[in-house]
Amino acid sequence: MLKIYNTLTRKKETFIPLHNGKVGMYVCGMTVYSDAHIGHARTYISFDIVRSYLEWKGYMVTYVQNITDVDDKIIAAANKKKCDPLTYSKKCTDNCLTDLDRLGIKRANLYPKASEHIKDMIEMIQKILDNGYGYIVDGDVYFSVESYPTYGRLSGQKIKKVQSSGRITSDEKKRRPEDFALWKKQKPGEPYWDSPWGPGRPGWHIECSAMSSKYLGLPFDIHGGGLDLVFPHHENEITQATAATGKEFARYWMHVGLLKVDGEKMSKSLGNIINIRDVLQDYHPETLRFFYAQTHYRTPPDYSPAAMRRAQERLTRITRAREQLQKKASPVKIEKDTLTRDELDYFNAIEQLRNEFETAMDDDLNTPRAIAAIFDFVKVTNKHLTGKHPGVYQYAYETLTQLGNVLTLFRNEKTIDDSICDQLVKLTEQYVEDMPPQETDALMTAILDARDKAREKKEWKTADMIRDALENLGFELQDTTQGTTWRIK
Repeated sequence: MLKIYNTLTRKKETFIPLHNGKVGMYVCGMTVYSDAHIGHARTYISFDIVRSYLEWKGYMVTYVQNITDVDDKIIAAANKKKCDPLTYSKKCTDNCLTDLDRLGIKRANLYPKASEHIKDMIEMIQKILDNGYGYIVDGDVYFSVESYPTYGRLSGQKIKKVQSSGRITSDEKKRRPEDFALWKKQKPGEPYWDSPWGPGRPGWHIECSAMSSKYLGLPFDIHGGGLDLVFPHHENEITQATAATGKEFARYWMHVGLLKVDGEKMSKSLGNIINIRDVLQDYHPETLRFFYAQTHYRTPPDYSPAAMRRAQERLTRITRAREQLQKKASPVKIEKDTLTRDELDYFNAIEQLRNEFETAMDDDLNTPRAIAAIFDFVKVTNKHLTGKHPGVYQYAYETLTQLGNVLTLFRNEKTIDDSICDQLVKLTEQYVEDMPPQETDALMTAILDARDKAREKKEWKTADMIRDALENLGFELQDTTQGTTWRIK
């Protein structure tokens, strides 16, 4: 059984989803005022692995990740650029998601934006007020922490400790320093929305309470984010949602250890923030993903060029073993009673790999132990490459590939991204008019084979992109049980 360390209870708990075979997971997304950096990558690779493992275990996962596109930092950055804050945040959103795509992180099922859910937030704020947990002061709305007895149960904070923590904002309108904003009165030059309390915009914390409730219902299974969000953001989230609805919020809280860079915390003040696009100029996306997978998600990884080189060396050992298996593999049925002693030993090693991998991942998604099991298997593989049974090698290849996929490995070779689609379409457009029929056939076969593979992996966006582009060029496609056929209109 999978066990997850629950920040709420401060212990590992057996994971039992609310609905059989289904998991609802909400992870706090980016505040889009600048480019995505490797700290973002740390969090979203970690939860990509969580989702991948749950899916490998047979669960259907609904993964929601918000986009904070209305915020003080966004407004300040947009003002510097002398542009509309929502226009600015829309551009940043596109850039950030594109960078995560390039890194090979699978997209969430939903990316709700704060600016598109103001009505939901207003409704939740009104419920908080109706239930007696908030108050209004001159167009601002605040949550009264004193009125909510269980405040601090996620973070373990006491009100006196909260007051002295330095993580609360002073505001003379508040009744008490620890109270936090639900709605902010409009200031000159800021975007605003109408509300029962006057024009303004929501506080930061309310958006996640409202959007997670809307898309996953209450309660839902997993809420995640970086360790820095435990207080005050997640503490305020759970408080708002339960105060408004009277229902349990999230059942399992998972928090990712924060990234270090050369032994120091990554921060603007230290000038050591590294953007994803800059890292990808020096390293393959899979190298960065593997670098993070080597460290347990609750442990802070330490990024450095030397650490990245070591990650690349270790990844190469796994990749080479997999390539050797692929060369010797063939989908031949395995009859265990016909295997030689060496082949049977290797077959058992494959079974052992699956068992050790699952045991490691079931222990709070212990990716370092899972990777150690893979390296043990690589050593065994190197000793058994002289066998003759292609079916055993096929089983080994498929197993290593499946387990690697859980850890986000071996993805790039399978992912047909937008740039490749564009190249295929441009190539077709350039040559189709004057190309001899046999060359056209070869080109279309390659393109449609790529589309069929995308459909097999349920990459519908990619498959539709290829289809639409080819139809615009004058090709008619027809999907059949034997594959896709085509003709020139």
